[in-house]
Amino acid sequence: MIYAVSDIHGCYEKYVQLLEIIRFSEGDTLYVLGDVVDRGSGGIRVLQHMKEHGNILPLRGNHEVLAASLLRRLSAPAGLHSRKLVELCQLWFQDGGRETYEAFAALSQEERTRILEYLDTFFIYEEITVNGRNFFLSHTVPEKEKMQNFDSCRWEDFVTGKPDYEAVYFEDRYLVTGHSPTGLIEESSVGRIWKKNRHIAIDCGAVFGNPLGCICLDTLEEFYAEGG
Repeated sequence: MIYAVSDIHGCYEKYVQLLEIIRFSEGDTLYVLGDVVDRGSGGIRVLQHMKEHGNILPLRGNHEVLAASLLRRLSAPAGLHSRKLVELCQLWFQDGGRETYEAFAALSQEERTRILEYLDTFFIYEEITVNGRNFFLSHTVPEKEKMQNFDSCRWEDFVTGKPDYEAVYFEDRYLVTGHSPTGLIEESSVGRIWKKNRHIAIDCGAVFGNPLGCICLDTLEEFYAEGG
């Protein structure tokens, strides 16, 4: 089976519970659509587990982009050598980066290097076909007009873009994204996967006390790890 999850945000216990719920095995594939780290305390542990499993395929979220950049600079002998970088690091810490940094700093130098190398392997997007359905997987997508003019897109559009959830982008594929907690898309969808207009939004806001949601792309069945 092929699954997708997003915005784990350091919720290691919910992540492990989810793998148990779906009975994840070597014959399955799990796409992780970004924002593994920050806010929760277990982001580094999730990354360590992911990198040991070749059938867990990571895509890049905005939190990975910032974390990778700043962790690399913080690990360098010169550290943060400009006021702008110090201010950026402070903003990152305020948005949950402190938890990631503290866990990263506790690792051996060899493991830090492996984590940074692993973050560099994250895809920006993936296009797959499962049981006759076409899926475009990414952390997020830009507005419809830009997405339909794909050659004009930049990689940033797939980590910080703002989707128009009320618009059907393509008649022949589904967009599967995270980034925006589903309760912000539609209030009645708090803590649950949102499906409409060929969008499948799977960030259920796990780090804010909601379940960690996952969808099986073979069947469109939903799974939730409540934690606790």
